Amino acid sequence: MFLSELYRYPVKSGQAQCLQACAVDPLGLSGDRRWLVVEEDNGRFLTQRAWPQLSQLKASVSEAGALLLETPGQAPVQVAVPPADEGLRGVTLWRDTLRVPDAGDEAAAWLSQLLGKPVRLVYCPEQRARYLPSGYGLNSDRAAFPDGFPLLLIGQGSLDELNRRIGRPMEMLRFRPNLVVQGAAPFAEDGWKRIRIGGLQFRVLKPSVRCIFTTLDPATGARSPDREPLTTLKSFREKEGDILFGQNLAVDGSGRLAVGMEVEVLE
Repeated sequence: MFLSELYRYPVKSGQAQCLQACAVDPLGLSGDRRWLVVEEDNGRFLTQRAWPQLSQLKASVSEAGALLLETPGQAPVQVAVPPADEGLRGVTLWRDTLRVPDAGDEAAAWLSQLLGKPVRLVYCPEQRARYLPSGYGLNSDRAAFPDGFPLLLIGQGSLDELNRRIGRPMEMLRFRPNLVVQGAAPFAEDGWKRIRIGGLQFRVLKPSVRCIFTTLDPATGARSPDREPLTTLKSFREKEGDILFGQNLAVDGSGRLAVGMEVEVLE
């Protein structure tokens, strides 16, 4: 088994960056979902579920962590990482509330133009990251702005089996993984507890619960009229009301991942 694909999402709900290699820190892939778009008036987070325009948001991260935002019809804008303790804004992400630095008026104006409503861009420094949902991981495990966990892994075999059942190909990016593993049987990852990739060890914390987001075309934001792949997933991957696909992980330590690295199941 080997790591066949590596993705990060610099801005939550924006486009994926397909990487050949990436540094890893305690929050997951370096630069992954460290930025978040929120409503200006109340700090609630925005995603493609209600704002499909975010599917057209291309974001890339420099070695220093600065953010470059691009979208058709607007001039690109570069956003510096704001100081960790200045310009703090209260934001809400699902059940979590936290105070994180605002990225400034230029980024806010640019994103407000894209979405057609007043929004702000905020950043999550490591010292302001959220703790994981109660009952999962270690007390020291934290995450920036993913829905709940630092990393998401999906086996290529699992997607291949899902596509076979649907009868047409679904893109891996509908599921927004960080790590894709080639060479395992369909849904083998459901039985893993600890794995090693390169020099890093990862703990498998819980299955990923899937939602309507998976029915959005990752290139256009258009919704599938037949609600695929969620419809087929529901027929064989539903457990206690949750539709499951992929596994959430936490990482022990820091290091680097690269496509092609061997994946070893430790437990």
